[in-house]
Amino acid sequence: MPQHRPVHLPRPTSPSPREEPRAVTLRERLAELRGPAVAPRPLDARALAALAANPGCKRRALLDGAGVDKTALATALGSPAAFGQSQFAFMRGNAFEAKVKADGGTELMRLLHERLGEPGEPPRDVQVPDLTAAGPEGRAARTALALREATAAGGWSLLDHPMLALQVAGSPAYLEPDAVVVHPDGTWTVVEIKSFPMIDSSADAAKVGAAARQSAVYVLALERIAEVTDGAAVGHRVLLVCPRDFSNLPTASVVDVRKQRAVTRRQLTRLTRIEDIAAALPEGTTFDPERSPEELVTAVESVAAAYAPECLAACELAFHCRGRAREAGAVEALGRSVRGELGGLTTVGSVLAAAAGKEGDPADPTVAALRRAAALRAEALEGRTGCH
Repeated sequence: MPQHRPVHLPRPTSPSPREEPRAVTLRERLAELRGPAVAPRPLDARALAALAANPGCKRRALLDGAGVDKTALATALGSPAAFGQSQFAFMRGNAFEAKVKADGGTELMRLLHERLGEPGEPPRDVQVPDLTAAGPEGRAARTALALREATAAGGWSLLDHPMLALQVAGSPAYLEPDAVVVHPDGTWTVVEIKSFPMIDSSADAAKVGAAARQSAVYVLALERIAEVTDGAAVGHRVLLVCPRDFSNLPTASVVDVRKQRAVTRRQLTRLTRIEDIAAALPEGTTFDPERSPEELVTAVESVAAAYAPECLAACELAFHCRGRAREAGAVEALGRSVRGELGGLTTVGSVLAAAAGKEGDPADPTVAALRRAAALRAEALEGRTGCH
């Protein structure tokens, strides 16, 4: 009797599930915005201070958060800005900083001890921990560990160029102050070394203000570490070290940054999260400097800006934004105070029309003030003409 071999039928296969496209991470999205071959520019304390001074500018928040090289972008747009230190000033600043920190920071510690009014003799047994690590994340972690160890040791420590991390609009920023000193009582003091001079114990007020705002960012970053460190407290007084008079000898002054710290904290909190700004951009938007000027103009204009004349001293794209503001006749180009005084009149054309009585509600105090000013100007011009 023949044997029947079993027949193995293929098992029915269920249709393979449709593969969902992988979600693009924020890091990848920001890399697309920079351009595939463009390395990210670090967000330093100076840029953060400028960003905090103008928190309504989504354009700068996104470009800085994505690490876009704004100098290269401004050049590609045809609006280059002469921005930053000259090579000579940079080298002079580095040489002065090296002089201040020589011999284990002996002169720096003497100045700090003297200016802060510490009792006794200047500290001599000062620990200088090694902060070497791989990458900014590693250096930030090593700095946090060194701060905790120095605080627990209860002595004097000098951290030379520590790396601090601060969350800004949902993206990490890595900051590098010139130095941080740990006191025996657990206080941490930020040290800023600048190359502009102090003449007769006084320095340029604008430069000191900029240094104070920059130092306030470092204080905020240190406070995050101090919150999880027993016995630690961040001092609100910063030591500003500069050349004395016209020499290369260091002198110092203590700057209270409580006001700048409060303002910077509030302004950084107001910043729109970077991923929210990036999500609203048209698909394919990129700020790669290799793209054509037309494409870059479209990309830049797709992000709202908040131009003010103060941007000329703080942002590489200021010339481009100023040109656009002038083309649109925006009153912001005249300054924030002027913009605030004009209320709902947002263009120069509408302001002139209101002053001439062609537009605007006469009951509006702003319109009434403009018409009164125009009438006074006309009377003055008539009087001057009559004198001739």
